[in-house]
Amino acid sequence: MTSSYQVNVDTDALIVIDVQRDFCPGGALAVPRGDEVVPVLNEWLQLDGLLKIATRDYHPPNHCSFKRNGGPWPDHCVQGTPGAEFHPLLNVQAIDVIVSKATDPSKEAYSGFDAPELLITLRTRGIRRLWVGGLATDYCVKASVLDGREHGFDVFVIEDAIRGIDVNPGDCDKARREMEAAGAVYVTSAQARRQHFWRAASKRPATGRRGK
Repeated sequence: MTSSYQVNVDTDALIVIDVQRDFCPGGALAVPRGDEVVPVLNEWLQLDGLLKIATRDYHPPNHCSFKRNGGPWPDHCVQGTPGAEFHPLLNVQAIDVIVSKATDPSKEAYSGFDAPELLITLRTRGIRRLWVGGLATDYCVKASVLDGREHGFDVFVIEDAIRGIDVNPGDCDKARREMEAAGAVYVTSAQARRQHFWRAASKRPATGRRGK
């Protein structure tokens, strides 16, 4: 995989993973300091021409991942509730496509690629490289990155735009090792700026398309 930090708006996409109220401080399944990713991701969302996709957990009330249904987690990101909404300061207006996952009550879904729409959108648009940030490092970010590599995409993980849970101490470090072993590259926003990532680029027409 290439290690160049220079964006190509024709073949790159930003993937914002699950930056929702329930995963931020005060939410039902809060990631420690999860809200710190918002201003970082908002900078990336300002980039002209880059395809911008956001995933979201969008569970039915009877989802199998909930503790009351035998799963490991408290109820979270339930369809139609405030907890399923994106963080209020995230620049949602800049997002081109919203992909909902974990909508089947009988199936867990950590990866954005568990929703077929994500891969279809990327293939249709001719995307070859992903820039990934969001929540949580050791769950949905990791799963999405690994699936992205499995599908043949180059993947950059934006280090200052992710936060993890660390249910077991060291889970985030382990997740990083797994992602890097799969060929993903960690990069900070500062590194990207030094590599002139932020230069003006030809604009990609807005699609106005949103997932449900």
